[in-house]
Amino acid sequence: MSPDELVYLGVLAASVPVGFLFRYLSSSVKQVASLFLGLSITIALCHIHTLHSLVTVIGTWIIIKSSWRHAPALTLSWTFLYLLFFRLVTWFDLPQPTPFANAVQLLLTLKMVSLANEVHSFHVEKKRDVSSFAKSPVVGGLSQEPSLYDILSYSYCYVGIMTGPFFRFQTYMDWLRQPNPLALPGWEPCLQRLKMVPVFGVLFVTVNYYFPLSYVRTDEFLDQNLFFRLFYMVAVFFVFRMRFYSAWCGAEAGCISAGLGCYPEKALSKPGGGPTVNYSPDPSAEEKYDFKTIQNIDCYNSDFCVKVRHGMRYWNMTVQWWLHHYIYPNAPFESYALRAGWTMFISAYWHGLHAGYYLSFLTIPLCIAAESAMESAIRSKLGPTGQNVFDWIHWFLKMRAYDYMCMGFVLLKASDTINYWMSIYFTMHVVAVGCIIVGKVLKGGRRDGKKGEKERINEEKTESVKTGQKSE
Repeated sequence: MSPDELVYLGVLAASVPVGFLFRYLSSSVKQVASLFLGLSITIALCHIHTLHSLVTVIGTWIIIKSSWRHAPALTLSWTFLYLLFFRLVTWFDLPQPTPFANAVQLLLTLKMVSLANEVHSFHVEKKRDVSSFAKSPVVGGLSQEPSLYDILSYSYCYVGIMTGPFFRFQTYMDWLRQPNPLALPGWEPCLQRLKMVPVFGVLFVTVNYYFPLSYVRTDEFLDQNLFFRLFYMVAVFFVFRMRFYSAWCGAEAGCISAGLGCYPEKALSKPGGGPTVNYSPDPSAEEKYDFKTIQNIDCYNSDFCVKVRHGMRYWNMTVQWWLHHYIYPNAPFESYALRAGWTMFISAYWHGLHAGYYLSFLTIPLCIAAESAMESAIRSKLGPTGQNVFDWIHWFLKMRAYDYMCMGFVLLKASDTINYWMSIYFTMHVVAVGCIIVGKVLKGGRRDGKKGEKERINEEKTESVKTGQKSE
């Protein structure tokens, strides 16, 4: 493990016991303490680069105070433009930010955009309430506009400050106002989330030792046979998954120990977004709670769901919610494929400026188009046994697609990514394009194509309802 990874591990390990201590604090003390601890961690690890996050917060506060009507668009523009400056600071003879400062900046960008949207919704609902003389049924809305102190407290809350998960301002305020934190579930769900972390950690260290990423960049690697080069991307993606499974399960445990994101099961909470229905305590019954609001990874479904589009749904779930609510609906396109492409482009930009991010993320819409074409042309015409066989083949290809795209994500440079993809003859690009062509040939006819698109939309709606009713 690298020194930076050891620091992340230390912060995650410390956040779990500290979280249980926070349950004993009053609302006001909890707010001060979480701000102080988070800011201390940021200053200790980011040093002078803490100013980047502070400027971002102050800028967002000014936008919200100046024009709440245009705050969502202005804040998105402000935070994303500042990300560009943040990544190009060396052009201005400024010191290169640390990896820890980058992690803080990424999560802060999500928080500020979400905050601007929450404040906008608050004012819209407030005006609607006044005009209709009735209380709005909006779920999870703010009760008042946050102060600068509230915004700073939310921005630098120690929980997930470098590792996530993302959570909304309302989730943070609900955490501060919990009437009886000690009565909420803690040890059991926390240990449940941590039980596989040692396994993930050992697998990460072991497989990474035998299959180092650096080997892919050597001439010796290119001399290996094709099957070895193909298998190597499977090993690299396995290491990638184990690393993030360990980190995100640990980060979720830190939230659980503090009680952040704990809501009654009947609130039907979504990762990142929180409750989706209004709820009220039932004093006559024992309340059941969950931590779906801060769930960032579903390890099982990430590995074993069948489709590429579903794989994204179970990975980095709170960020997926953010993209789905703040980017996808506002995409400057009408078609699903272009909207998905735009969303993946924004996701790549949020991650960084390395070409590998864009090569990877922009391959996803191609894979989605390929699986949609094959489902519409072949799977829909098969019987139960045939569909089962199709799904197993689909799952295998989905995993290989993510193996393939992961190489761009970790190699980062365009030259390294293309060299590797070239060494395996752009296998997954060829397979995806081939599936699209075969699907169109077998499907045939423009009218059938439109029907297939309607079927896909109906399926997505059905899946959305299902995932809202179970642990994602």
